[in-house]
Amino acid sequence: MSTPDSSTHNADGLRKFRFGAGGEGNKDEGGARKFVKLAQTAEEYGYDTFAIPDHLGNQVGPLAALGALSQATDTIRLATSVLANGFRHPAILAKEATTIDVLSKGRLELGIGSGWMKEEFDKAGIEFGTPGERIRRLDEALTILDRLMRGETVDYDGEFYQINGLQGTPRPRQGPRPPIAVGGGGPKMLALAAKHADIISVATGSTKDGRMRLSDMTIEKTAERVDRIRQAAGERFEQIELNWTIATIVITDDREATAEMALRAIESGYPPNIAMDVELTVDDILASPYLAFGTFEEIADQIREVRKRTSMSYVGIFPTQMDAFAPVIPILRGE
Repeated sequence: MSTPDSSTHNADGLRKFRFGAGGEGNKDEGGARKFVKLAQTAEEYGYDTFAIPDHLGNQVGPLAALGALSQATDTIRLATSVLANGFRHPAILAKEATTIDVLSKGRLELGIGSGWMKEEFDKAGIEFGTPGERIRRLDEALTILDRLMRGETVDYDGEFYQINGLQGTPRPRQGPRPPIAVGGGGPKMLALAAKHADIISVATGSTKDGRMRLSDMTIEKTAERVDRIRQAAGERFEQIELNWTIATIVITDDREATAEMALRAIESGYPPNIAMDVELTVDDILASPYLAFGTFEEIADQIREVRKRTSMSYVGIFPTQMDAFAPVIPILRGE
């Protein structure tokens, strides 16, 4: 077994924490004009990564925005979280991605998923496909992206894509290619991520009507999803960085009372996108990787416990929570 890299792992052999902020450039954030400043603020706070989602609604175009950020920031890594595969052909995406990597001097993290908002595909007149088709399409796209971003000449004859002697250019700054991130909560997506990804975003699963399963927010179910990745990845698992995104952060001196309030809200049907498939306790809420209630030190301790129990180390924060979470970063920096 190889020795953990000291630049990415601590003395205990655990992968060091990284922290990801993000933005959409929507009206709530001040629009596209203030978008660059948002990323610069994230860099000043000490976030490691700034990520942009990929939707056709009220937000900036992610690839054009990353091109701008490559020149407006200096050290923060630039990510997509995540691109909808059905929106772009992988041959075109590979060129855009390696161009951003060159312009940013090697700071790109390319996040990509199968796409999940059918309404957006329908409005744009883009074929959505069945869940099985979207997963198979993403499998092919990831295979092509991996090779083109390495600068290889690719021939590929698949169900969805045909590539004939195309060489990937420009060559990226990062070698052998920029890291690929894939997110998922269901077994098939997690297995696909384990096959291809350098970074896996461990998300909650969803019901057929698109609601998030409440049971998947527990630390126990999260650990089960990580075990599924471990089994699917085999020897690759040690090279994979695991990410999750904290949905709600509340800075408080009474985390138990806050957890009780959260439970009452869930039981009364808020937020409406949660499927009540289990009854949780206050302890379940306080241990959940996806909720962070308490003082800055208590939240830092909670994140340490999440890493201990799941090996997840790359913490994502929603745009509206970037300021609230920032004081936690120096507490955990370097651990």
